[in-house]
Parts: sequence; C-alpha cells; structure tokens
Amino acid sequence: MLPPGAQLLSNFISCSHASELLGAVDRGPWLTDLRRRVQHYGWRYDYRARRTAEHLYLGPLPVWLTEETRRLVKEGGFSSPPDQAIINEYLPGQGISAHVDCEPCFGPVIASLSLGGPCEMEFRSRDGGERCKALLSPRSLLILNGEARYDWTHAIPARKSDLVDGRRIPRHRRVSLTFRTVLRA
Repeated sequence: MLPPGAQLLSNFISCSHASELLGAVDRGPWLTDLRRRVQHYGWRYDYRARRTAEHLYLGPLPVWLTEETRRLVKEGGFSSPPDQAIINEYLPGQGISAHVDCEPCFGPVIASLSLGGPCEMEFRSRDGGERCKALLSPRSLLILNGEARYDWTHAIPARKSDLVDGRRIPRHRRVSLTFRTVLRA
C-alpha cells in the first residue's frame, strides 16, 4: 500500500540500462560528508541550511541522465525535465530518517529510481495517523506527488534486512537516483 499520490512503477528500466546507469554513477565523484555516499547533479542541496541557492548551481544534468529525465516527463508526472538529481548509496545497515523533501526548494513531483538491491521504505502521514510500507525493487521508480509529496514523510530504516510478507529479505547495496525540479525565487 502507498500513500495517496504515490505511484510505484516496477521494471521502469531494463536490466542492461540499470547496469549502464550504475556504471556511470560509479564513475562519478562521491561525497562522504553524510552517513552515506552521495552525488549531486544540476544543483547541490545544502543539508545543513536545508536549501538550494544560485551559488549551488553545478550546471546541467549529465548526458547519461537525459533519457531518464525525458521519460519522467512522459511517464513520471513532471511537466518539464527535472533539473536536479541526487544519487544516494545505501549499504546494508544504512538508511535515511523520516523526512519530506524541502518544500520551498523543490517542485511538486519527486521521483526516485532504485538500482542494486531492494529495500523497504516506510511512509507516515504528517498528522501521525496512518503508516504504510512499500518494497522498492531494483529498477523500480517511485513517484511522490500531491499528498504523498507534502503530507507524508518517507524513510528507509537503517537495518541489514527487511521483513516483507513474512519473508526476511537481506539488503544489498542500493543506489537511488532521485530527480527533482529546483524552485527559484
């Protein structure tokens, strides 16, 4: 089950394209100032200040992300190609705390493409009432729009396996490519 406004598209890309993307990611520069490794493209997000700013513009997205940004306009709910991508690497035992992507920074649609191993994402309504979970499979695309974007937090618990439908699924390296549109003042 997903929050209203969320959509999970399985097998959004082919296995061969996923391998190509992962190769391009691994050739990129990793930052290690968080508990996980990250890469920023288009715009750098300042985690401490929780914002983007003109001086954080890095240039256009790399060519190897062009196909994804075009598909996100056709199939992912974006009205124009996103201009910011953040790549997060999650090793077994790593996660990200519950959050809503910066509202004054980014537009109404957030999309995240999963590469590598699967993991479970947890959602919680901001009013504290409802909760739900979803397994993010390799090559799936999670789209957050509307209520799912603004009224629900999302998190990846820091653990080494997930219990899904009574089955223990060990975690492996997962890389997420999250696409957003920067709102400029």
